[in-house]
Amino acid sequence: MCGRYTLTSPLEALRALFGFVERPNLEPRANIAPTQDVLAVRLGEDGARHAAALRWGLLPPWAKDRREGARMINARAETVATSPAFRKAFAARRCLIAADGFYEWQKRDAGAKQPAKQPFRICREDGAPFAFAGLWERWHDPAEPKDAPAVESCTILTTDANDLLRPIHHRMPVILPAETHADWLAGDGGTEALQALLRPLPPDGWTAYPVSTRVNKVANDELSLLEPLAEESAATPAPGPTQQSLF
Repeated sequence: MCGRYTLTSPLEALRALFGFVERPNLEPRANIAPTQDVLAVRLGEDGARHAAALRWGLLPPWAKDRREGARMINARAETVATSPAFRKAFAARRCLIAADGFYEWQKRDAGAKQPAKQPFRICREDGAPFAFAGLWERWHDPAEPKDAPAVESCTILTTDANDLLRPIHHRMPVILPAETHADWLAGDGGTEALQALLRPLPPDGWTAYPVSTRVNKVANDELSLLEPLAEESAATPAPGPTQQSLF
């Protein structure tokens, strides 16, 4: 599952990785949460990559109201091609979602002198940005006039955890290496080729470290959330019970 993440990288680093032509005015974000606008990159009709602000939590065309998107922040890679909520977007509306870290919560044993769920930040060791595999949709609110602007929303795909994440949580977001970005966006190889991209990323060059439980509160978005816990407060990832995920 992926329920919170970070994006603090400089604009030029993002443009270099993703190849979009726009220059959006981005503020560093240390605690991006569902239903907020996120930076996504998709192919335009001109064949170029374009940056877009998409609402996190996919709203399929048949959604009755915006609240339904909160249940669709993630899509399982194993079933995305056949799920009624995601299959059309998987076939035609794929995107890259920009990030440079994400959070996951490790469930602790009851009675331990630690938080019930310890948050960890997972990122590249070099701090560089990367791409989640995403899908996007356009949705028209049935309560608004037909000519009202459409809501553009997105979801992040998830897969089984790799060896780094498994002691913390049994799922992880699909992270696409740079050399697969073009294949994911274009989808020229068809469904099987796309599904082959949706696998756990090898853990080499990645790190996971405990952070303050202040990240639990959406209103907290200061960069100090990225700091590791002091050694005396930190708990290292250890095998234990895994959380139950909605996805």
